Amino acid sequence: MPAHASADDTALLDARALSKLHWRCRRGLLENDLFIDQFFRRYEHQITVLHAEGLGALMDLADNDLLDLLLCRKEPSGELDQPAVRTVLAMLRQPPLAAPSHD
Repeated sequence: MPAHASADDTALLDARALSKLHWRCRRGLLENDLFIDQFFRRYEHQITVLHAEGLGALMDLADNDLLDLLLCRKEPSGELDQPAVRTVLAMLRQPPLAAPSHD
């Protein structure tokens, strides 16, 4: 566990908190929603309090500023440049999961 993380930070979100977080992450820009939906499909059962904090900070951004971060056009700076945000941003930037083959 990193020195800056506490046991509370690494606790998994319960179903209610996860549902509230998912609702809060709804965006007006489809491109952002695609990144966020992929994030929840991939990490839904692994999201911790620390991840929720980082995601919450990203959701405070305007849609275009968030998209710039997701597409690596910008990096977090100022108050946004914090470990929780960088961790979640790296998770959000993961390439899409392969579509299941229907062979």
